[in-house]
Amino acid sequence: MSESGRHGKREAVGLDNQNLTQIADSIANSPKQRPVDDWNPPFRGMIDIRILADGTWHHEGSAIRREALVSLFASVLRREKDGQYVLVTPVEKVGITVDDAPFLAVHMDVAGEGAGRVIGFRTNVGDYVKAGAANPIRFVHDDETGGLKPYVEVRGGLEALATRAIAFDLANLAEPRTVDGHDWIGVYSDGVFFQMARADEIDA
Repeated sequence: MSESGRHGKREAVGLDNQNLTQIADSIANSPKQRPVDDWNPPFRGMIDIRILADGTWHHEGSAIRREALVSLFASVLRREKDGQYVLVTPVEKVGITVDDAPFLAVHMDVAGEGAGRVIGFRTNVGDYVKAGAANPIRFVHDDETGGLKPYVEVRGGLEALATRAIAFDLANLAEPRTVDGHDWIGVYSDGVFFQMARADEIDA
């Protein structure tokens, strides 16, 4: 297959003909501690793996049902400087397609209140992060629903999109704060105020 878009045309080669077991074996043979940000292998092209907006992983149009396999792929997922998502081993990297965010935030826990609040998120692939300076939350206006889509950074520019239920839970935690002379609605976590929207936009 080939893909064209905002990052230019990328041809699929080699690994596109491998089955999932061969790909998984290649990853499994990499070090158990996988410093994917430090690996700089050659790019081998695109492979027909796609992460849909609902967080499900697909290979050649069929959903990957094995959770362990998805978690294995997720452990070597990286986002490049140009925005391309790749699976990386010490010897090669291949591009995959991500429709929205690569992960879903499927569970949220909250400790404390106000500026002392800490919000934790667990993803559909088992990562757990506490929102803060190192793992910020951002809110994007959803043209389709008119609401806000919350994302939390998990690692290295890889984000998790919060489920709709968690989005509502975050909205219930919202409180006002003045930032740079403007009134905002947002949420605190680990001492950081994450802006949802201007208060006058909420009123409108």
